[in-house]
Amino acid sequence: MQNHLLIVADDLALNQLMVTQLQGLGYPATGVTSWRAADDFLAAHESPLIIADVRLRDGDTLERLPDLVSHQPVVVLAAFGSVRSAVAAMKAGAYDYLLTPASPEELALTVRRALDDAALRSDHRFYRQRLKSTEGAGGCMIGRSAALRRIEESIGAVAGTDINVLIQGEGGSGKELVARAIHERGDPARRHFVAVDCCTQSARDFESVLFGHERGAFAGADRQRRGLIESAQGGTLFLDEVGELEPSTQAKLLRVLETGVFRRVGGTKDLRTHARIVAATHRDLYAMSGQGQFRSDLFYRLSSFVIAVPPLRERREDIPALVAHFMQHHNCSRRVPQVVGGAALRQLTAYDWPGNVRELKNLIERAIILSRESKTIRADHLALGAGHGQANVKVSMHFEQAPTLDELQAEYLRLQLAKHSGHRAKVAQVLAVSERNIYRLIRRYGLHEPS
Repeated sequence: MQNHLLIVADDLALNQLMVTQLQGLGYPATGVTSWRAADDFLAAHESPLIIADVRLRDGDTLERLPDLVSHQPVVVLAAFGSVRSAVAAMKAGAYDYLLTPASPEELALTVRRALDDAALRSDHRFYRQRLKSTEGAGGCMIGRSAALRRIEESIGAVAGTDINVLIQGEGGSGKELVARAIHERGDPARRHFVAVDCCTQSARDFESVLFGHERGAFAGADRQRRGLIESAQGGTLFLDEVGELEPSTQAKLLRVLETGVFRRVGGTKDLRTHARIVAATHRDLYAMSGQGQFRSDLFYRLSSFVIAVPPLRERREDIPALVAHFMQHHNCSRRVPQVVGGAALRQLTAYDWPGNVRELKNLIERAIILSRESKTIRADHLALGAGHGQANVKVSMHFEQAPTLDELQAEYLRLQLAKHSGHRAKVAQVLAVSERNIYRLIRRYGLHEPS
C-alpha cells in the first residue's frame, strides 16, 4: 500500500466506485470514509495523491488543505451545489476539483495531470538544488592512459546493471565523475543522480539529510523534510566517502541495502526506495572491516563491483590532455587564447600531484591569474617549487616510537592547523586537498582547531 492513491469520501457508493475506477486505470487505490481513517492511513503510508470530498462529517477539507498539499497534490470532489466551496479549495492550494459523479475519462485525465505535475515540480526542485550545489567535476575522465581505459571498460560493464558499486581512490582523483558516468550510461529511464556527502557533523545530521525527518523529530525540525534518498527515487544515490559513516548510520544503511526500506528521522512508517547505490571512499574498507571500524556485512553489500581510480601520478600521460581541457575552458572567454609553455608542461607532468586532478585544475586556474595578459603560461607562473605543495619547507615531527601512517597524518595536520590558526581553507591549500577533506580529517583524528 506504499503508493496507493487515497480516496476520502463518506458517500460509500461513490467511494467504492472511484476506487474501482482507479484500479481499472492501473492506479493502486484505497478508500476511507472519514478524516480520522485518512489520518490513520497517512500515518502509516505515503500517498502520491489524495482525492477528497469537499465536506466530510468529521472535518472540513478546506481546513486540512495547507498541511496536506505540502506533501502531495489534493483533488477535491464536489457536487453541483458545492462548486463554490471547490473553487475556494483550489485557491487554498488544491490541485483541481471534480464534479461528482465523474466519468472514468475525466477521472483518468485529472489524476494523470496531477501526478505528472507533482513529478515535474519534484524534478524542478531537485535540479534547482543541484545547480546550487554542483561543483565542477574537473574533467577527470579525460586522457588515453591504459589505467583510464580500464576504468572505461569497468563503467561499460556495470552501467547497465542494478548492482551496487564501490569506487576506491584518493581525494580529487575523480570518483564522483566515475559515479556519474555509471549513472549516465545506464538505464535511460533512470532519473536523478543524487550525491550525498557522508562527512557530516553528527550521525543525526547525516541521517536527517539522507533519510529526511518528520516534524518535531528534534529541536528545530519545524516541518517534515524529505531526504536525499527520496530525491534519488528511480535514479542513483552516490554516497561520497562512505567510510566516514558512524556505526549507527552504517546499520541503517545496511537495512536499506538489504530491504529497500527506510524511515525518516522521528518517523514510524516504512518508506521504500528504488535508487541504485554507488559508494566511494579513499579508505581501505576491507581492512577497516577486519579491524571492526566498518561493518563487514555492509562492506560486502557495497562492494558487489569495485572500481579503483588510480591517482594522477600513476597516469601522468593524461596530464597534457587534462591541461589542454582546462585551458580550452578558460580560452572560451578570451580574445587571444593562452597556451602552456613546454617547460611548464614538463614541470606539470613531473609533479606528483598529491591532490590529484582537483589540485591540477586549481593550479591551472592560479597560473592563469598570475600570467595576466601573457599569451604563454610559463614555469614561473606555476610556482611548483616555491610554496605549492610546500616543496622547500622543512617540517620536524617527533615521536617516542615509530609512528603509524595515521599518527603521522594526524600530527602533520595538527601542526598545519596551529600554523594557520585553524583556517581550514588555508590548510587545504597547503595540503592540496579540498576543505571538506580537511574537515573530515579533523573529525577523524579528533583534533581541535585553534580559535
